[in-house]
This record gives sequence, C-alpha cells and structure tokens, in this order.
Amino acid sequence: MAYLNPVRHITFDAHDPHALARFWSRLTGYPLEDSDPDGEWALISPGQPGVPGLLFLRVPDAKTVKNRVHLDIQPPSGTRDAEVERLVGFGARVVDDRRTEDGLGWVVMSDIEGNEFCVERSAVERGVVPS
Repeated sequence: MAYLNPVRHITFDAHDPHALARFWSRLTGYPLEDSDPDGEWALISPGQPGVPGLLFLRVPDAKTVKNRVHLDIQPPSGTRDAEVERLVGFGARVVDDRRTEDGLGWVVMSDIEGNEFCVERSAVERGVVPS
C-alpha cells in the first residue's frame, strides 16, 4: 500500500496573499496557481503527488509574535550563503545569523510579511545529491 502524505497544504496568514505567494514561488520554484490577484487566497504547488503546496489566506490581523512553526529551507544547489543573498535580493530580511566559523549553522530570515524561516546549508554543501 502506497503512503499518502496527510499534509495537503502548509498555510500562511497574509495581508496580501498574492504578493506573499509570489515571494515563496520565487524561493521554492513552485508555480503560482491561477487565482484572482485580488482574491482571498493564493496557492503555489510543486505539482508532485504527496508534496504539500503552500496556501496563502487573506487575514486582517498583523503578525505580532515569533512563528511557532517555520520552514527550514535547504537550497538544492549552490550554497547557503548564495541563497541568503538571493532571497535578500527579492525582499527577505536576515533576522538572526547562526552560521558558525566551521561552515555549519543556518540563517534565520523573514519573508515580506515577517514570517520566519531558516536557510540551512545546501544539499551540495551537505553532500546530498538531489535526484
């Protein structure tokens, strides 16, 4: 019997769902699915069975505290440091730099609406060759 991942979407509250979806689309490479740019939601999906998409829902509330759940990003190629620079280039912000002198560690970042995520060493740096 094949395993079906029960997690269908990872959902973000957002003031501007489409702007936030575009940011995460650039970060992940997942395409933005067709939806109303002024609508109440936006979805990006990897197009692979069993891999959750990211769903962005319009809410009136502002983010006020640290996330209790966050995503850890492992760049599939390049380096962690190059990925951090790339993400800063389209609006991410470095919140806390946890890189160590020996090349380990991670960088805590926030997206354009303040949601935290971490950028870890890339798959190449970890010796993991993506298939």
